[in-house]
Amino acid sequence: MLQRAWKKGLVTMASADLPSSVSPALQFKVIAQQGRARTATMKLPHYTAETPMFMPVGTQGTVKGLTSKQLQDLDCHVILGNTYHLGNRPGNDLVAAMGGLHSFINWPRGMLTDSGGFQMVSLLHLADITEEGVTFQSPVDGSRMLLTPEQSIQIQNDLGADIMMQLDDVVPATNTDPKRFEEATYRTTRWLDRCIQANRRPNEQNLFPIVQGGFDVQLREISMQQLIERNAPGYAIGGLAGGETKDMFWRVVAQCAAGLPPGKPRYVMGIGYPLDIVVCSALGADMYDSVYPTRTARFGVALVDTGVMKLKNAAFAKDMRPIDESCNCMTCRQYSRSYLHHVVTRGVASASVLVTYHNVAYMQVRELGCSS
Repeated sequence: MLQRAWKKGLVTMASADLPSSVSPALQFKVIAQQGRARTATMKLPHYTAETPMFMPVGTQGTVKGLTSKQLQDLDCHVILGNTYHLGNRPGNDLVAAMGGLHSFINWPRGMLTDSGGFQMVSLLHLADITEEGVTFQSPVDGSRMLLTPEQSIQIQNDLGADIMMQLDDVVPATNTDPKRFEEATYRTTRWLDRCIQANRRPNEQNLFPIVQGGFDVQLREISMQQLIERNAPGYAIGGLAGGETKDMFWRVVAQCAAGLPPGKPRYVMGIGYPLDIVVCSALGADMYDSVYPTRTARFGVALVDTGVMKLKNAAFAKDMRPIDESCNCMTCRQYSRSYLHHVVTRGVASASVLVTYHNVAYMQVRELGCSS
């Protein structure tokens, strides 16, 4: 959207007036801006990405339903891996011995690894949080695993992603205890300092801090100022997408996007609904990730401009049109709604592949304009 407008000459501004930054492993340059919304290039060790950018999630080192080649065909610039899961299986030592995560999964473009902190929310019934770190009960074998800021960075250094996330103290957005949010805000900064000290590859991998503070405007401001003082190559906005209202969510993004350095990338974590991405981009954010487009595809749900298309519905049984007549992805070029209804309702394995392919294409081209 914004990038297409820039390419057509609809968004213009003298390049000398636009913000940029240079870090050892990241160069960020805003190319065009209109209001708060902007498009930029982000040069990483493995790839130069364009923003705004949606990043598909490959929790276990793979985006379910798609090969690395298909992700390249869809022009995905950065994908995600998860430190907690990859550290458990296959193990960071094995991945490091295979040349890092890029080599292990045959992915030549950008890679971002989450710290494992999100599991503090998603697996909270299995976790204990202390100043030392997070103790998890493995959902695989029940064993106890301590994840400290130092261990999170060690695993991420072994995985070798272009962007690493600090281990942060994540509080569910629906928590009603203001003291817990205050504790998490200051602890996140202390853990960031430990992550910085533990990072043995600062010239090869970027470490992004994560702004916390819940819905408290003052805590968010304190968190931002503390993290900005560390002069990171980019910043993430965390603690959202946990059941809060849209109004509260957008207010936090608006505050953080306005308060973070203009010449550095801003990453809103866990955001995958198309409307949220459009609004956050208008507010000045640059990067997003979520399992939503791929997970919903496995239930036979396709993303379209009007919302979602539930292909299991009997109304599509004799519909010879593609999912989206204006979409140029492989699924829409080659398959009808009728065929997709047929394979989705019968649980054929290829159904999730085809719908996932479309949904990722939609997120790349439809909403963000990441392809020309």
